[in-house]
Amino acid sequence: IIVQVICTVCFLAVNTFYVRSSFDFLKADDMGEINQTLVSEFLFLGLSGYPKIEIIYFALILVMYLVILIGNGVLIIASILDSRLHTPMYFFLGNLSFLDICYTSSSVPSTLVSLISKKRNISFSGCAVQMFFGFAMGSTECLLLGMMAFDRYVAICNPLRYPIIMSKVAYVLMASVSWLSGGINSVVQTLLAMRLPFCGNNIINHFTCEILAILKLACADISLNIITMVISNMAFLVLPLMVIFFSYMFILYTILQMNSATGRRKAFSTCSAHLTVVIIFYGTILFLYAKPKSQDLTVEEKLQASDKLISLFYGVVTPMLNPIIYSLRNKDVKAAVKYLLNKKPVH
Repeated sequence: IIVQVICTVCFLAVNTFYVRSSFDFLKADDMGEINQTLVSEFLFLGLSGYPKIEIIYFALILVMYLVILIGNGVLIIASILDSRLHTPMYFFLGNLSFLDICYTSSSVPSTLVSLISKKRNISFSGCAVQMFFGFAMGSTECLLLGMMAFDRYVAICNPLRYPIIMSKVAYVLMASVSWLSGGINSVVQTLLAMRLPFCGNNIINHFTCEILAILKLACADISLNIITMVISNMAFLVLPLMVIFFSYMFILYTILQMNSATGRRKAFSTCSAHLTVVIIFYGTILFLYAKPKSQDLTVEEKLQASDKLISLFYGVVTPMLNPIIYSLRNKDVKAAVKYLLNKKPVH
């Protein structure tokens, strides 16, 4: 039932956007002849209507970005140097940390520049690169979260077969497939979006080259883009979520069958960090893209401003929380980090 609801919400959200975009395009056509000068660059609207807030957000985003680099960097180094963390779970965690660094580095620096220097333009090719990395990292993260849930399922429900099922070849292959699939999906979506003609309005009502904001500026039929995005959402959002859902259903059933209270606490502790990250990640996506649109222009403008702030939460706060959540709720990670920080160099 949960999966069906999610599928319906995703489809309705995309379908609503398609109808709305088609309506906007027809309305523009009725108003007069569209300016046929092709767009060579885009302008970010960002928080231009809230100048007093821009400085505050610049400071907040800068601090959070530094925390992302340091926190995820420490996790990557710890997972490489500490032999106790040479397991599938921490291998996936290292991949997730590296992904978060790449994802934020593709968008946060340009956002900081636009907030502090008022330089809000980005070239057509630069926008394509930013869109590619954003889409690739988001798709890959969905698959990695699904892989991590499967890893926890095997570890708790089939502990004796865990070393065989999750061998080094298996989990390296799983991570490689996640990266490759995310990259291919991003190439397809980026090429389909950037092949469209953009004539007239070149103002992106966002902080970055987010694909839905870009498609709204296209002066051509975007039905093919919508169809491929629906397929992409099913493959990279819904399917991993189904894996996560059923994995945790089996995990919960197995935990409740345990006689030892210590065993139950240990099993819950190994899953709580990952489950927290999943809730934050998917919860933000569903709230941002499945929220109904208002017909009142004033209300809609306020909702768009709130959507931008939510996108900041999704793009900056979530990668910042990942290393904090895993560090605070995992004894092995805390021990490895303390060991690295207290390790004295050999002279």
